[in-house]
Amino acid sequence: MTTPASSTPPPELARLRGSIDNIDAALIHLLAERFKATQQVGVLKARLGLPASDPGREAQQVARLRDLAREADLDPVFAEKFLAFIVEEVIRHHEAIAAGPDGQRTASDTF
Repeated sequence: MTTPASSTPPPELARLRGSIDNIDAALIHLLAERFKATQQVGVLKARLGLPASDPGREAQQVARLRDLAREADLDPVFAEKFLAFIVEEVIRHHEAIAAGPDGQRTASDTF
């Protein structure tokens, strides 16, 4: 027998959903902290005239996260896709930082 969607879920389902909601909130806060750190990296890269993307570092991170995923019994392909999504956004931020507020990079931006 199924229950209508608007009815109160069974206690075990409610408990599991509460756990999922807490994990989702933690993920959002962790992502916010990660992006605060990567914004600082973007500012430093712009000041030093470094490129927004670092393929060597990205490859190391992919390998590291795939290993962590395996250890955590998480699909490493999923972990790699998740990281790729985040890295793509980070690079976009770094490019915007390097371009400056008016979207145009100037020689003084690299010093």
